[in-house]
Amino acid sequence: MSNRLDHLVVAAASLEQGVAWCEATLGITPGPGGVHATMGTHNRLALISTEAYPDSYLEIIAIDPAALAPGRPRWFGLDDEGLRERVAQHPRLVHAVVRTPLVEMHRWGLINVGLHPGEPIAFERASPAGPLAWRMLVRDDGVLLHRGALPTLIEWKGERHPAQAMAPSGLALQSLRLAGIPKRAQEVLKLRGIEVLAEPEGPALSATFATPRGVVTLTSDD
Repeated sequence: MSNRLDHLVVAAASLEQGVAWCEATLGITPGPGGVHATMGTHNRLALISTEAYPDSYLEIIAIDPAALAPGRPRWFGLDDEGLRERVAQHPRLVHAVVRTPLVEMHRWGLINVGLHPGEPIAFERASPAGPLAWRMLVRDDGVLLHRGALPTLIEWKGERHPAQAMAPSGLALQSLRLAGIPKRAQEVLKLRGIEVLAEPEGPALSATFATPRGVVTLTSDD
């Protein structure tokens, strides 16, 4: 069974900064998102689906200044001081989230090859199309493994997925490369439509989009 890209994560110092960056870099204004009370974050979303990457989207995420501190490290390394310093300059592509119907099976598969992708945590939030619910693997320390190249696994509950209610954004993901995922982890994940390198050569993540501004490539080293 292969697993597909669910969404790409861009970390921002604030949603306002993230929206301005998206408009200047990708030529589009991201659509609405939601609030993650468990993690003290909020987001804006933009559809990037293509035939190769169906029901996929771009997430711009930031710490929610109105939220209570979550009492644990936030996901995607958002509490890391080095990342905070980098996103203070401009938002960064930091991670990919991959959807699977068998999150526990793949979690144990990664553990058995020496990786610890985190515990499955249940989340839910409201959306214009109705409530969304999912389980996602999150490490207790919030660290992203292999420079962020090893994707986080998500399992959506029910039939509702956020991409299904998103309007076309003008963005289309053309290719995605992840560099530095060990071979044994690749065998567990069986990532479909994603170029995967075992060696950590170049950026950990590289994503190329068709945009209103032409072809744009984002990398985790930008």
